[in-house]
Amino acid sequence: MLKLLTIIGARPQIIKAAALSRAIKNNYSDKIHEVIVHTGQHYDENMSQVFFDELDIPHPDYNLNSGSGAHGKQTASMIVGIEDILIKEKPNCIVLYGDTNSTLAGAIAASKIQVPVIHIEAGLRSFNKAMPEEINRIMCDHVSTLLFSPTKSGYDNLLKEGFKENNLPPYTFDNPKIFHCGDVMYDNSLYFSKIAEQKTNILKEYNLENVPFILATIHRNNNTDEPIRLNALFSAINKIAKENKIKIIIPLHPRTAKLLSQNLSAELYNIIQTNEYIKITPPVSFLEMIALEKNSSLVITDSGGVQKEAFFFQKTCIILRSETEWVELVNCGSAKIVDADESKIMKAYSDFSITKKLKYPNLFGDGKAAEFICDAILKYIK
Repeated sequence: MLKLLTIIGARPQIIKAAALSRAIKNNYSDKIHEVIVHTGQHYDENMSQVFFDELDIPHPDYNLNSGSGAHGKQTASMIVGIEDILIKEKPNCIVLYGDTNSTLAGAIAASKIQVPVIHIEAGLRSFNKAMPEEINRIMCDHVSTLLFSPTKSGYDNLLKEGFKENNLPPYTFDNPKIFHCGDVMYDNSLYFSKIAEQKTNILKEYNLENVPFILATIHRNNNTDEPIRLNALFSAINKIAKENKIKIIIPLHPRTAKLLSQNLSAELYNIIQTNEYIKITPPVSFLEMIALEKNSSLVITDSGGVQKEAFFFQKTCIILRSETEWVELVNCGSAKIVDADESKIMKAYSDFSITKKLKYPNLFGDGKAAEFICDAILKYIK
């Protein structure tokens, strides 16, 4: 039986891992044994533990309890812990998701002792190396043995960086294999969409049933930590809500919640707190997020994952960044990049308000990316 060691640490990775764990449980339990390592990169129970319980993900076999800290200190702690587990467990391969410090730590630890690296969400590029995530994803790709890109543009990025398209096995990190396989998050969105309707009451709780509302999320450091940017974002959100008399619900990351009173002007902070159309909530669960995305009329976000999920549910999206890894969303017209520019945010909202029905092409696979990945691992990893 093939032993696969999965590394998770941040909330999105926990959710992505649900798709692969579900596929293994349902279709490959006699062929694949999964060992799960939680680095502890996100350690708030409301932001992490709830996902294991809610999504019925197998609980981690190991928890490194790395916690937060400077990039170097956090990553180094993870490398030490992951290496010890790899030596003890002797897996056939390690599975890494996305672009966090947990991803980077897993890639370094495994490649140094020649454990094959499987990278899910390979090939994504923002072409902005000022983003730590960009460094992490590039480094991970270039020590991986099997690389699974969710999009055609991600696959093309790998070709441009020198990866070969039709190379022959055996595959190693010197002779890696790249795939365009679809997105495991699309698998999840399809699977959990109906469950979200049955198991959540967030729409009723916040009086959002059968009324138009906007979902907004803000968490990236360059938006939350820079007062000028944060003020521009919340000024635009306030104006959209007030001028259009439309509810905006904002589930706030704990960091952002702490920084609002610190980095917003006193006047704007008071306005936000008293605007009857703005509802700031604690972090929501994944199923609650699915329910909000599915029922919203528009999404405003700086999250890469939320951008995609908006597309999955055919919602227009305003991206609060200067670039995106998901360029397909912008190219098809369902998303607009506005950075932290108040006037651009307002214009994007106005444009989407009068835009006729958009097309949402099949960009992210058939909802069976996890099965594709399992089949490839079984075929090419020994």
